[in-house]
Amino acid sequence: MESALEELMPRLLPVGDCDLPEDFDPTVPPRTPQEYLRRVQLEAAQCPDVVVAQIDPKKLRKKQTVSISISGCQPAPEGYSPSLKWQQQQVANFSAVRQNVNRHRNHWRSQHLDSNVTMPKSEDEEGWKKFCLGERLYSEIDTLSDNEILGIDYIKMGFPPLLSIVSRMNQATITSVLEYLINWFGEKKFTPELGRWLYALLACLEKPLLPEAHSLIRQLARRCSEVRVLEENRNEEQISALNLMICLVSRYFDQRDLADEPS
Repeated sequence: MESALEELMPRLLPVGDCDLPEDFDPTVPPRTPQEYLRRVQLEAAQCPDVVVAQIDPKKLRKKQTVSISISGCQPAPEGYSPSLKWQQQQVANFSAVRQNVNRHRNHWRSQHLDSNVTMPKSEDEEGWKKFCLGERLYSEIDTLSDNEILGIDYIKMGFPPLLSIVSRMNQATITSVLEYLINWFGEKKFTPELGRWLYALLACLEKPLLPEAHSLIRQLARRCSEVRVLEENRNEEQISALNLMICLVSRYFDQRDLADEPS
């Protein structure tokens, strides 16, 4: 059996016969290189040929394998595909925004937040959805009370992505919040509140992208293309916002296979 295994798995460091004392005890820490190598041989011989891992299915319920589509974006509705000039201008504007954010990050991070601003912890998905989108949108309440019309209630309307807020978010938090909002968008409609936060988070996302961020922004672009096709009223402002997300993902973050063909 050992010779058959050696044919399949040849030794990287062949060990010949060792002149070991008769009282050699493999349980005692080795004192010479020969004793060490012999001890390794004995331990390897005791390992089973096949090992079966004991996995608790309960621990895997929240960590299932995710299937990622590698398909591109759906084409824009006829007459709504952005021109190459427009896309290039959006990339230039976005690049300027990123530079300004990086340049002034330390300044805005040092600014005090208002007393009503309590940023959720990074792992608090529901908390971040309410923080960014507001309890009104989170709970899908379309009507506003008189008090909300007279003054902005950020708890209900959602906090905007102020520089004093996003500058406090590290890359792990930025990626997590981006994931939360993209997951939300996967089942909900595109809204101005969502669009503002997605743009701000992309502006804070560092290059080169981490694998999880790379997958997320591709998911975002594909979802934008799906919603764009289903846009019944052909709302130009809405389609323009969706075009912008696809443009930034494909042309700024170099996901060219997702880019819109110029009109």
